[in-house]
Amino acid sequence: MDLCKFILLSLALVHFTSFSEAREFHVVDNKASWQIPSSPDTYEKWAEKNRFLIGDSIVFKYDKKLDSVVEVSGADYKTCSRSHPIKSYNDGNTKITLDKSGPVFLISGADGHCEKGQKVEMRVLSANHHPAAAPSPSVRNGSHHHAPAPAPAHHSGSEMLRAGVFVGAAMAIMFALV
Repeated sequence: MDLCKFILLSLALVHFTSFSEAREFHVVDNKASWQIPSSPDTYEKWAEKNRFLIGDSIVFKYDKKLDSVVEVSGADYKTCSRSHPIKSYNDGNTKITLDKSGPVFLISGADGHCEKGQKVEMRVLSANHHPAAAPSPSVRNGSHHHAPAPAPAHHSGSEMLRAGVFVGAAMAIMFALV
């Protein structure tokens, strides 16, 4: 293999591996956002309109003297029980990296906050998961009313640029090998 083909192949490989980039989500907004919500379904609505993938991270900002974030099981989520936490965070600026697909259940560690809606369930998808297969939270929670499907993931300009560069590099390799 000559040097030109090697460089083109290396470029394509670099662009292919960087094509899917992890994202950082701030719960609801960038302010002190982990608090008793004004509406009990605030966090549920926020989670429904986002698509979470393995490698993404979620940031919770709160007063560490007054609150915390607790990861719990689905059963503990439904009852707002903190007695058997999977993980607990209390630094005031918690960043949780989503490392596996499936549901993630997070509740407030402060007394009475979860019962007032300070909890969030997120569905984490693997990179090859078809989004339509994920049921809406209203169906998962046992009720049968229809909730709107989550909005499709938005692609940034940099993602589209990387996609174009990747396609261009792949075409260059094909022409170089011919």
